[in-house]
Amino acid sequence: MSEAQHETWVEVDLAAIENNVRLAARGSQARIMAVLKANAYGHGAVPVARAALRAGAAWCGVARLDEALELRRAGLDCPILVLGPVPAGRLHQAVSEGISLTVFTPDHVQAAAAAGRAAGAEARLHLKVDTGMARLGIDPQEAVPLAQTIQAAAGARLEGMFTHFAQADEEESGPTVLQLRQFAEVLQAMDAGALRPEWVHAANSAAAATRPEAHFDLVRLGVAVYGLHPSAVCKLPDGYRPALSWKSRLVQVRRLPPDRGISYGHAYRTQSEERVGTALVGYADGFRRQPGNLALVGGRRVPVIGRVCMDMCVLQLDQVPEARPGDEVVLIGSQAGESIRAEEVAGRWGTINYEVTCGIGARVPRVYG
Repeated sequence: MSEAQHETWVEVDLAAIENNVRLAARGSQARIMAVLKANAYGHGAVPVARAALRAGAAWCGVARLDEALELRRAGLDCPILVLGPVPAGRLHQAVSEGISLTVFTPDHVQAAAAAGRAAGAEARLHLKVDTGMARLGIDPQEAVPLAQTIQAAAGARLEGMFTHFAQADEEESGPTVLQLRQFAEVLQAMDAGALRPEWVHAANSAAAATRPEAHFDLVRLGVAVYGLHPSAVCKLPDGYRPALSWKSRLVQVRRLPPDRGISYGHAYRTQSEERVGTALVGYADGFRRQPGNLALVGGRRVPVIGRVCMDMCVLQLDQVPEARPGDEVVLIGSQAGESIRAEEVAGRWGTINYEVTCGIGARVPRVYG
């Protein structure tokens, strides 16, 4: 389907995805894991996975088992790691599909090994070590004993070990240095016990760009796959391109007299005769009901006026006298030399670019090119 058939839509440039993965691969001796959780950060998991693999990614990473199964059902037979825990009742299904699992307690290990024996296959396990994120994982001093448990368990194999940085995208480097030191100490102990697995990984997009010593065997590339900056102070190197554009169209354009209230609550009233237009995109699509929103029409920035509705919003078009129904409205992306990045939208919404793209609703079609 073409974008002309939709009220609002997302365009995903798969060539940009491939470009970004290739850039990351050229910048590291490690292999690349394309992180595709949350529907590939709102971009669409299966098409993005295929593009990333074409560009040389060796692994795909997801957060939930259902995300991994979506890739398998689409015919992708690459290594896939579920970065979060899988419920015990679904471990047999995961092992049967050759999906690698994250573990961080003895109970996890025993349940996964039992699933492996029942499935007649080894459960491929990645040991998550909590070096400072305090979100998920085993304490560093307990990592070697748990690795030994995995080594001794029939039906399981220690395939990988990893940690996750809490502040790699911030100016203060101390916490990341400390995390990396703790992880290196665990790795040294694993080496001493002949326990080191094939895949050791720690670097996210921020660390991939700034800390080559954290690359190890595998780099988990998340936002960088999509050309999004890890943070305002940790920008991607030159050459990365945003892959996502979010668009709508004007469905009505008209002139309103002075003192006309617009949208719910009449939070905006016209100051004089004003030219306004309506676009079919709203907060149900992920375009937040928040003041200060902007869009592009005719290559110019125009304000969203009044409150964003569930399915529509109103634009002030005095700066674009030529605007007509059917004209393209850009919420994220470029138009006639002007652009609005996801990072800019995130700044207005008081959040991060990840949340902006992940929050674009499932009812918004994705169009690939």
